[in-house]
Amino acid sequence: MDDGFSGVCGCHGGRMTTPPLADVPIRSAADLTARWERLLAPPVFGARSLWLCWLDDGLMVPLVVPVDEIPARPGRTMLANLPSLCQTVVEEHVFGGAHVAMALCRPGLPTVTRDDEAWAAGLREAFADEDCTWSLHLAAGGSVVPMVEEHWSR
Repeated sequence: MDDGFSGVCGCHGGRMTTPPLADVPIRSAADLTARWERLLAPPVFGARSLWLCWLDDGLMVPLVVPVDEIPARPGRTMLANLPSLCQTVVEEHVFGGAHVAMALCRPGLPTVTRDDEAWAAGLREAFADEDCTWSLHLAAGGSVVPMVEEHWSR
């Protein structure tokens, strides 16, 4: 099975070995998009959800949290609580530079809608005063596309 990581495989005892996914660093927004494609395969959803994962100096923390049944547009309470949840995970599992990676998953085409833009705007406001970086991808219609990359590094 081609796992998409043949370029990073090493030779071990005369055969190729693949490092565990958690050991493959994510160093760019393109790397993160590829990781979401792999984690959400196939990126086709029947309902809305927001998936969260955390990076510790580019390595994915072995924790992925899907928040199911989210509304089309974010609510104030959820946006107010999301940074606290992320900070709790960072305090317990991240020892280097923290990055919160989020994927907005929904049915439909992978074209950014006004509702999706409302999520991006709400997250910008919610994470404005946080110490960690963050990003947002849209997963819909069989594709994963970056929505917010400017917060990859500060």
